[in-house]
Amino acid sequence: MRQGMVIDLERCIGCHACEVACEFENGTPPGIAWTRVFMREDGGFPDTRRFFMPTLCMHCKHPACVEVCPTGASYQREDGVVLVDHDKCIGCKACMIACPYDARYFDEGGDYPGMPALTERPGGESNKLIGTVEKCTFCVHRLEKGEEPVCVIVCPTVARVFGDLDNPESAVSRLIKERHGFQIHEELGREPSVYYLSAKSIMLESSPQKDRV
Repeated sequence: MRQGMVIDLERCIGCHACEVACEFENGTPPGIAWTRVFMREDGGFPDTRRFFMPTLCMHCKHPACVEVCPTGASYQREDGVVLVDHDKCIGCKACMIACPYDARYFDEGGDYPGMPALTERPGGESNKLIGTVEKCTFCVHRLEKGEEPVCVIVCPTVARVFGDLDNPESAVSRLIKERHGFQIHEELGREPSVYYLSAKSIMLESSPQKDRV
């Protein structure tokens, strides 16, 4: 089994429900969002169109972050999900530099005004430790209960589909085959587990995560 996600760019309406739900589910600090939605443009004047581009950790089949981690804090489960053991993380940020998708964040501490300080992730992945690196976990705490990631559940247009990439009969595998699913920076050979769908040809020159503000 290899867990993966398919995101339909024709269905995403940029409502940011996935961002809000992710922050609430995983208790991320202010300014840190494990999934983000960017507005992109395709084509040239006057034949242009805008679309929304959701991004998150790609849970690569061959993750660069795992390769460079000096302590083994970044690791990959048998189902392909890439995680961080915060008890082993020394905050060197090597994984952040190695990640071609800019999908990792450094926890410098801080909580929302008026809210009690968080000492443990609501999702239960591991204790919240200031000075370590964090990222999307595919809501692994939900997967272990047979549930889907919260971003998939809350999407009002069903733009996100989650499932087993190794199963040719799964919904994600069928969508990738039938709709010619593509990956961001496929040429790097990391084999991301997040695929995108579009009814039209959308050419992405660079990862939208680089536009983070």
